[in-house]
Amino acid sequence: MWSRLRQIPIKHPLAFGVVISTFKTSASDLLVQTVVEGKKEIDWKRNAAFATFGCFYLGGVQYAIYVPLFGRLFPNAASFAAKPIREKIKDVKGLTALCGQVFLDQFVHHPLLYFPVFYGTREMVMSKEPDMMRMLRTYRENMKEDLAALWKVWVPSTFINFAFMPMWARIPWVAGTSLLWTCILSAMRGGDVSHGEDLEAPFPTGATFTLVKEGLDDMFACPVDEDAALAHLCISGAGPDRVGHVARMARTIADAGGNVTYSKMIRLGQEHVSLMHVSIPPEKRGELIDKLHNNKDLKSLNIRASPLVRRRTGTYQNAVAGFKIHCVGEDRAGMLAAIAEAIAARNMSIEDVQTEIRRGEQNKRDFVVNAEVVTTSRMDQEDLDSVIAEFKKLKEELNLRVVDIRVHMDN
Repeated sequence: MWSRLRQIPIKHPLAFGVVISTFKTSASDLLVQTVVEGKKEIDWKRNAAFATFGCFYLGGVQYAIYVPLFGRLFPNAASFAAKPIREKIKDVKGLTALCGQVFLDQFVHHPLLYFPVFYGTREMVMSKEPDMMRMLRTYRENMKEDLAALWKVWVPSTFINFAFMPMWARIPWVAGTSLLWTCILSAMRGGDVSHGEDLEAPFPTGATFTLVKEGLDDMFACPVDEDAALAHLCISGAGPDRVGHVARMARTIADAGGNVTYSKMIRLGQEHVSLMHVSIPPEKRGELIDKLHNNKDLKSLNIRASPLVRRRTGTYQNAVAGFKIHCVGEDRAGMLAAIAEAIAARNMSIEDVQTEIRRGEQNKRDFVVNAEVVTTSRMDQEDLDSVIAEFKKLKEELNLRVVDIRVHMDN
């Protein structure tokens, strides 16, 4: 009986690959819906859509690429995979063919075919009003990050696949590795409702690879609160722009024994503007201030040094949840105000916010916001869903192209 079952994938590789890929994609979606998104009721329509994608693309199209196509392009691929490692190392032609298969798969197949098909499928499934042009813009914006994440995981995996797996096992290997990847992400990032759809990908996107590393400890760390033994200064200055302003300020601070942590220096028109946090031993604080004020080369910046005081224990509550918020949209008045008001309305505190103007599509001005926000209130799934819904509404009102929210929870 067992010997007959073992012959099924060998005699029917296409059918076996289709079944495995369909099951794997459906199981991954169920895992994401229940563990990551915390849904009480399964969206079976969505699950069926992804299972169909797994059946036809991962099981069918991918099989056609990995087995018949690569089998013709690289006739010795099957025999090379069957060789012992010692013989593989000596087989120059076989190793060249192995590298060729990995190159075509990772640098041609995935960028030009797999990712566009996956993003298109997700757009059709997740969006109430699917927009293929929007899908292509999203992929173009994410391409660099997505491919970097893909190659970190799948270049090694693909080498193993094409070097050791028999032809019939190539698709099961991909499906098994992909399911393991989804399980790891789901276990580590359960509750990260803003990126549930990214976990649907059989291959990692830039977002999913980043999610592995995220936790509340990655949020903004205030050195004023953490370095109690040091004195802390906010050093600011503004004046006519000149080459070397940053170098002179940084050198003066370093020579006096100070350490720059957070800083922002920028040219605005003809003006140079600097804002720095500097930590320094208390006995050297006066010396640093005198050196900054007495430096002739820095006189034009009208430097001001203000003391920063550590929060007293007992006067505040520790953060238990946080959000990293990234928004991009065509520049218009009131965008920061609307985003900040949405955050304040939920009694959440902005620990760090940065804004800038970039050149976007068709040379239009894009307004970019990056904010780190924390809350002292415990948040359940309903609260998280409400925050995400609020920013989706804000995305429509402000016509934002990108709203990326990463949830950080206290473990």
